[in-house]
Amino acid sequence: MEDLYEWTAAALHETEVESKLSEVERLETAYRRGELKVRGHPELPGTLEAGRPAAPRLVPPAKVPRRRLGSREGRAAMLHAIAHIEFNAVNLALDAVARFQRMPERFRADWLRVAAEEVYHFRLVRRRLRALGHDYGDFPAHDGLWQLARKTAADPLLRMALVPRVMEARGLDVTPGIRERFRRVGDLETVSVLDVILRDEIGHVEAGSRWFRHLCRERGLEPEKTYFDLLARHLGNRISCPLHRTAREAAGFSPTELDRLERLCRE
Repeated sequence: MEDLYEWTAAALHETEVESKLSEVERLETAYRRGELKVRGHPELPGTLEAGRPAAPRLVPPAKVPRRRLGSREGRAAMLHAIAHIEFNAVNLALDAVARFQRMPERFRADWLRVAAEEVYHFRLVRRRLRALGHDYGDFPAHDGLWQLARKTAADPLLRMALVPRVMEARGLDVTPGIRERFRRVGDLETVSVLDVILRDEIGHVEAGSRWFRHLCRERGLEPEKTYFDLLARHLGNRISCPLHRTAREAAGFSPTELDRLERLCRE
């Protein structure tokens, strides 16, 4: 394909895992090299769903198996949950490019880069999962991240506020603890994978922070007030702590934002 949006939509709709991963890698490389035309297309409707394989089976969050790392099966279940997050993150980045076509060129470049990095993360986690005798699709998973994608489909400001700056930022908070649990059971290969993911995810959340503020400036909105208004309206101020303040500051959160988030946790 020669057209950016046609190729992005095709990659988004692809249901076979390896085909989707390969298409994203080829797409990002072609765009970075300036090989694609960028013609406007009708923006994606809010009802459009991303392509995903028949497995894993999607269940309510409470039905996802507990992930105790003392057993090989428990480690595999945890890795599967991380792989599922990374697979959804690939689709989310593709969706942002295809859906929000009026955003500047740098927005497209940022989210195609994010999509390619999420592919890399998925491959790393899947390799560890296979080393434990399992593969993506072997365990049930939940659809929480994509439900939030549906909720934010109409507005890039809302998407940047609630997906990178809430859901993905939560990953910054919890990854060090997960990393430590794998270190305690001697799985240093997975520790190394989680180090890569944490490093790159700081950049992904930073992109969300940057574009959130860009959109606030365009609309004459004060970013911090807008962010907390959206948290109250759409998430009922449900915030989990502790926060990884160092990682969040590197990802574009201000100290005053972090103080306010920590107060919400205590309320």
